[in-house]
Amino acid sequence: MAGRHASDAALKAAPGRPLPADPRLTVHATAPGRITLTRSLAALRPGVYGLEGEGAHAVVGEILDDAPHTADTVVRRLERVTHGALVAGDRVRFTPQLHRGTPSTALGLDHQDIEITGELGPLPAWLMPAVRSTWVIAVHGLGTTREHALNIAEFLHRAQLPVLALAYRGDEGAPRSPDGLGHLGDSEWRDVDAAIRYALRSGARRVILHGWSTGATMALHAATRSALRDRIEGIVLDSPVLDWEFTLKALAAARHTPGPLLPLAVRAAQGRTGIHGDRLREAVDPRALRVPTLLFHGPDDTLAPWGPSRELADRRPDLVTLHTVRHAPHASMWNADPTVYEETLRRFLTPLM
Repeated sequence: MAGRHASDAALKAAPGRPLPADPRLTVHATAPGRITLTRSLAALRPGVYGLEGEGAHAVVGEILDDAPHTADTVVRRLERVTHGALVAGDRVRFTPQLHRGTPSTALGLDHQDIEITGELGPLPAWLMPAVRSTWVIAVHGLGTTREHALNIAEFLHRAQLPVLALAYRGDEGAPRSPDGLGHLGDSEWRDVDAAIRYALRSGARRVILHGWSTGATMALHAATRSALRDRIEGIVLDSPVLDWEFTLKALAAARHTPGPLLPLAVRAAQGRTGIHGDRLREAVDPRALRVPTLLFHGPDDTLAPWGPSRELADRRPDLVTLHTVRHAPHASMWNADPTVYEETLRRFLTPLM
């Protein structure tokens, strides 16, 4: 029972709830254009982040060096409050998700609400149309929803690339997996396969898969296991989960699971879900890669280890480009420096369009 309870930290992670790896911060004060937070390594990160609290969501930018800081606080730019309100005393966490709502309401981008036929039932998705025949299929990961794809939607729209952002099994509005558990991409990838089929039936000639976290793992599975893998032009992996045991232990530890129970959590997860390391090893086998791959990752990711990403890039330098991002937590490589991320992405995508 102890192992089963510990494994719930990863297998029952709620979509859209910030992951527990980041500490909660206290809001000390707000003023027009600024917010004062508890000083911590998280609060001092460079870049732009969502800030998630009970019934509230905001966007914070860079640290304001000219603001009055103390030994215990840090002042950051408050870009906007997108939902609810933030007041002194609120407890909040950083999240890579900047936007709330649909592409139309959050960004003013035209979109269509569509349903993709998946093996478990209809999957809600947003299609942001554009003129090119190569589509980007965007796949979120742990702790986020398809709204995460909105971080790069404007950039992809300027490149005239259609974007398909899907909700997969376990997400709000999508079917639950038969056992009610998440499988860290091991079964969810088949919903990405369904999205590829939809895109090709709807006019796409080729697709590019862009995934974060377990969404990146799903992209790798699809690129090596899908019957349509020859129509995949390239893949973009942001913070891929390439060692599911490490990630499961890290999530369980972040929820204060005692160290001696962590191996039990791994065994319980495998027994409950049928997750097998062999399938993941096959998906990330450098010899199995057939398409150009851009990999965003860095050493400060405490949920998905950076080492396997470096090894993948080292073993396939002909296909894999690793862009190292420092001082960024899991699935937040764009947040650390959006301009550099998008320029790196532009250079990768240009020959694939």
